Amino acid sequence: MSDDLRRGALYALLAAAAMAFAATCIKGASASVPNAVVVFFRASIGLVLLSPWLVRGGRELLATRRFGGHLWRATFGVISMYGYFHSIGHLPLAEAVLLTYTMPLFAPFIGWAWLGEKPPGTALPAALVGLAGIILIVKPGTAGLASIAAAIGALSGVSAAAAMIGIRRISDTEPASRIVFYFLLLSSFASALPLPWLWQTPDLPGWLWLLGVGAFATAGQFLLTKAYSIATASYIGPFTYTSVIFAGALGWALWGEAPDLWSLAGISLVIGSCLLTLLWPAKSATATADL
Repeated sequence: MSDDLRRGALYALLAAAAMAFAATCIKGASASVPNAVVVFFRASIGLVLLSPWLVRGGRELLATRRFGGHLWRATFGVISMYGYFHSIGHLPLAEAVLLTYTMPLFAPFIGWAWLGEKPPGTALPAALVGLAGIILIVKPGTAGLASIAAAIGALSGVSAAAAMIGIRRISDTEPASRIVFYFLLLSSFASALPLPWLWQTPDLPGWLWLLGVGAFATAGQFLLTKAYSIATASYIGPFTYTSVIFAGALGWALWGEAPDLWSLAGISLVIGSCLLTLLWPAKSATATADL
């Protein structure tokens, strides 16, 4: 399975920006509708928005011998969504994004155990540097992360890592369009099951927030699917940390949350970890070729 690091990194960065916008919309929607309703609309709106493009795939899009892999990916994806959306509704935006984006810390090791993809030497240092940067940005010791909502948010990160490795496992035969289709279809069905007991009709602002959730989250999920399908989890992981930077920018723009010096130092560490992951393998490959 070949890797394209640079294209994978670009897709991951674009996905991180889209996910930060989606998180903002989730927080807005959660103020007026239950978590289960937000999860359902995230999946169902995404399915509707992509349906014209997906339909063009015809029978080829539906033809799969890896339904079990799609089911695995959708199961952990839905669990992750419930946990992530719950934490966004009960924690500051940056904290919730931090908790879910612990995913890259787990993904390389799940990938190693499940797919036999041993992380390169730069993967662990880069992940640790990125995590240190996020800690400086969010300052968890002063943010009350030892709450039930925080624990649920952290669990969403583990579930997201399992889902992303599930994508990597089936991407040798399943194109990104098919993976996205089955995820949206299965997650729409699963998230609709509790609605008869939990339904609450949104008001007009709520509908707008929900539309934003579906649009931005679907774009981000598709881009991240592409990233993980063309590069290993250990390479892509550090780039997803930049979602915290985008979320911080949105927090400043919408709520006046200006970063302090510790946060700026954390941003520098996150960017540094991404550059380390992007440039080091290319540098090593060039040196080998020169020999």
